[in-house]
Amino acid sequence: MTVHFIGAGPGAADLITVRGRDLIAASPVCLYAGSLIPQALLEHCPPGARIVDTAPLSLDEIMAEIEIAHSAGHDVARLHSGDLSIWSAVGEQIRRLEALGIPYTMTPGVPAFAAAAAALGQELTLPEVAQSLVLTRTPGRASAMPSTETLAAFAATRATLAIHLSIQSLDRVVDELTPHYGADCPAIVVARASWPDQEIVRGTLATIAGAVEKTGIDRTALILVGRALACNDFRESALYSADYQRRYRGR
Repeated sequence: MTVHFIGAGPGAADLITVRGRDLIAASPVCLYAGSLIPQALLEHCPPGARIVDTAPLSLDEIMAEIEIAHSAGHDVARLHSGDLSIWSAVGEQIRRLEALGIPYTMTPGVPAFAAAAAALGQELTLPEVAQSLVLTRTPGRASAMPSTETLAAFAATRATLAIHLSIQSLDRVVDELTPHYGADCPAIVVARASWPDQEIVRGTLATIAGAVEKTGIDRTALILVGRALACNDFRESALYSADYQRRYRGR
């Protein structure tokens, strides 16, 4: 018996890996975060599968479901939204599984920032504009932020910022970033990236809060900030330059 942690992607049912889909189809038990996982993914579950929405469950209750499956020798497909590597609450489940001696695997998924960039039709890193992408968030009820990880500290790099789980703190985000990026810096909010009701709000640090307020967006949204979001005069990468020699080009 194995617990298969699966990154189910940002929302669109077809943005899941082939491996993830096949693991769902082979697992007699499926535990999924119902508030963020599209119902269409559950159609991959085998007939007669036990399907449990974990949204209303505590960690103890989730582990109890896993232990029941373990006793029965049934593999578990454990679906989390986006990718497992960030803000997935997988870490505490793994710690308990290891203490119980229950094996597990991890299958990555498409993260929200990648789906948002695809929706915008652009690259988040451009030559000599921004070569780093910072994934961060603001403090919330579920998790505090380490004292060294502040928006101001990240903003000092002028990298592109992808700020998760913070739409309700948008005014604070704007106030902390404006001294570093400038009020005219591009800012974009992508709500429910890849879902059928996806919404994109474009602006600057000076205008984005007002623009978002008019939409009523208040959750499941990503805030993107940085000069790379609206730059067309960047230098082309040398990677594809005719006089750039590399071993794979064979010239």
